[in-house]
Amino acid sequence: MEKRVVLITGCSSGIGLGLAVLLASDSRQRFKVYATMRDLSKKERLLECVRDCHVDTFEILQMDVTDQQSVVGTIEKIKEQRVDILVCNAGIGLMGPLECHNYDTIKKIFDVNLFGTISTIQAFLPGMKQRRSGQIIVSASVGGLQGIPFNDVYCASKFAVEGFCESLAIVLQHFNVHVSLIECGPVNTNFMNKLQNEQSVSNSQLQNVDSNTCALYAQYLQHCQAIFQDVAQDTDEILEVFMEAIEAQVPSLRYFTTQFFMPLTKLKLSCASGSEYIHAMHKFVFSESKPKEVRP
Repeated sequence: MEKRVVLITGCSSGIGLGLAVLLASDSRQRFKVYATMRDLSKKERLLECVRDCHVDTFEILQMDVTDQQSVVGTIEKIKEQRVDILVCNAGIGLMGPLECHNYDTIKKIFDVNLFGTISTIQAFLPGMKQRRSGQIIVSASVGGLQGIPFNDVYCASKFAVEGFCESLAIVLQHFNVHVSLIECGPVNTNFMNKLQNEQSVSNSQLQNVDSNTCALYAQYLQHCQAIFQDVAQDTDEILEVFMEAIEAQVPSLRYFTTQFFMPLTKLKLSCASGSEYIHAMHKFVFSESKPKEVRP
């Protein structure tokens, strides 16, 4: 049985690493995995996780989704000269008051989350359309479906990804190419640590922000800690949803990894004016009660 060729972006940690290991370790050896990352100096953890995998099921490639030449050049490195499943997983976050973010920081978020996704799909899509077969899976976010305080830029990039993928999926029905968005909530990876240590705003940046906004941001950070403590999912739970999409005969456009935020999502869709959602999200984030459940 011919292996399905899978290319995954953002495999140095988190979901990308976990999915690469899971598929490469498949007991039936159904997949050949090309795990890509921007910085190959971060490959050791991945290599350690797959050291017992079959030699024919796994390779690591350098690919920077923000460099179009790097993406296009990767096509030539695929020995099978095709990709059956493309997983666009590379992504970065950004938290903090909008006034704290400079243009270059904002641009970087869009370069990775949106333009990186578009460039990667654009490069591999012609082959899928020619073969009239393929699957594109994108690591999406609840933050791409509903606004989240102090995540304005991140949500904007993910909203754009949603619109791009939804629009593309309509046309790709003609080519038997399926697009799936894996809608994740909080995940127990190092994503939150990266936000706090690398991509969150510094105290010096906050000095230029009004005191009321700073107080709200401090309250939001407490809310985040409670959310991650109470409802964050383990990577294994997320990977089960990825596998559901990969193994589906007719994959859906959206797969939700958690139902925790669904009441707010449904409220946003059901209220045309948007006002009820804004009030409900404000209450959810800035109330003093622990976030045991979401209530509109």
